[in-house]
Amino acid sequence: MPSVIIWKHKGRDVQFKKDVRFVMLSNNYLQIRSIKRTDEGTYRCEGRILARGEINFKDIQVVVNVPPTVRARQTTVNATASMGESVTLSCEADGFPEPEISWTRRGETIEDEEDKFSYSDDGSEMTIHNIEKDDEAEYNCIAENKAGDSEATILLKVYAKPKITYVENKTAVELDNEITLTCEASGDPLPSITWRTATRNISEEDKTLDGRIEVQGHIRMSSLTLKDIQYTDAGEYVCVASNTIGQDTKAMFFEVQYAPKIKGPVVIYTWEGNPVNITCEVLAYPTAKVSWLRDGQLLPSSNSSNIKIYSSPFASSLEINPDSESDFGNYNCTAVNSVGQESSEFILVQAETPSSPNINRVESYSSTAMVEFEEPDSTGGVPILKYKAEWRNTQAETWQTSNFSARDESSESTITIGGLRPETSYVVRLSAINGKGIGEASLPFEFVTQPVHFSYPRTVPSASTTEHPKGEPSAPKLTGRVGDDGNSFKVVLIKQDDGGSPIRHYLVRYRAKNSADWKPEMKIASDSDHIMLRSLDWNAEYEVVVVAENQQGKSKAAFFNFKTTTKPTVIPANIGNYTVSSTSAALLALFVTVLFS
Repeated sequence: MPSVIIWKHKGRDVQFKKDVRFVMLSNNYLQIRSIKRTDEGTYRCEGRILARGEINFKDIQVVVNVPPTVRARQTTVNATASMGESVTLSCEADGFPEPEISWTRRGETIEDEEDKFSYSDDGSEMTIHNIEKDDEAEYNCIAENKAGDSEATILLKVYAKPKITYVENKTAVELDNEITLTCEASGDPLPSITWRTATRNISEEDKTLDGRIEVQGHIRMSSLTLKDIQYTDAGEYVCVASNTIGQDTKAMFFEVQYAPKIKGPVVIYTWEGNPVNITCEVLAYPTAKVSWLRDGQLLPSSNSSNIKIYSSPFASSLEINPDSESDFGNYNCTAVNSVGQESSEFILVQAETPSSPNINRVESYSSTAMVEFEEPDSTGGVPILKYKAEWRNTQAETWQTSNFSARDESSESTITIGGLRPETSYVVRLSAINGKGIGEASLPFEFVTQPVHFSYPRTVPSASTTEHPKGEPSAPKLTGRVGDDGNSFKVVLIKQDDGGSPIRHYLVRYRAKNSADWKPEMKIASDSDHIMLRSLDWNAEYEVVVVAENQQGKSKAAFFNFKTTTKPTVIPANIGNYTVSSTSAALLALFVTVLFS
């Protein structure tokens, strides 16, 4: 007898008319189309034979597996390389059974490495540690279960500050046509590359250094080309790569080999018995071998016992102690290296005594006279060291003499002689002295001293007495100059009229103009010709007041203002402080003459 088949889902009859996805086939099978997760559960197939009242059934358990779906929380992630950064890539997955998640890069599965990669418990988050540029890639998050798999792609974009990957030291020979320095750099964004030296910055837009330099930029590379190579082009060249993340610098060294170049004074003065150094300064790379010759003969020779040679890395000095006229003349310095050679002639000249100074005028007082003069036309080849003053009463035959330092007097071209008698006729003459000796004297200059100056009426002695009237001295004349250290000052005292009686001393006061207080008064001996003020403020204005005093009283005040120099950041060497040995005195003297000529 035929049976009746009924399908139930979760205890309820399947409603075929309401849900067309459910179809009973001709063989009584239940077909579920477009199955959904809600279709999961127990299905019962009941068979009934109505005539007999028999019922039978069978339960079928249906489990619905859902293929995974996966999505990235962020499809593009940015990071910066070489900064110790870590980034986390995340994805979310659905499906049934719950999908397992794995990560791949460039088709290969990424294993769990604690120092580089680590994962969350469910694998949905992957952290990449210590990001480098090589970590830039597409990462795939793959979700997989029994029903299938799915994947999402995350792009990790890694930016990198510049890194210079290539520079190379170069060597060239002077006068080569050109040489090219190359710098390569990596970085993201692509870095721009510039150059700099110790003295300037050089970019692609700045291509002129006497028309000899050119910078060309290429992808990740820059080249600097130097044309017509000069030895001064040698040095450090620094490549600078920059982008928005940062910059990197790296130096390269450019060496230029060049033939020797000789420097030094061509003419050197000395005199018999006075040793002198002729110094041949040599610039060369590689280091040059230096030799000295005279009349084609290598020095020192067997018959030149008064000649010695001293060498240093950058100079060779020929020490000559001339003992006859034959030692004066030309000496040849020749320097040779693998690139070339150079020779230079040095002339040793017999120094002469100075020509005579010329007295322009004499300003006389009662007991002193200030002599103004022109320096000699010729120093004799070496510096003037002193001036010799000679004077006498026109009625006398004996000359009185005194020497004055040329360094102290030459700036003002004046000297002051003292011990004169009032209202007396004198004659004075000057001679200059250098290392060779004393030069010829100037033409005599005649002058008359003034009567004694009185600041108030005095009783004039009777005609029978020889005593000269006496009064207060005149104020001294003041000049001066800043000391070598910059914050000291030498105030030079030029003695004037002593009032007919000897000056006992000078009273000196000084202060900075921005100060209300004067420094303690100083008493300076009458034979002093200067006052040295030390430890002054830098870049400050000062005023000095000096009064001369004799037994009759004090002079009017002499005033002098000056300003110290600005404090230097580096105190320069001062050629005036050299200690000169006997072997180098003449050479140094020429050096100073050249500087101040």
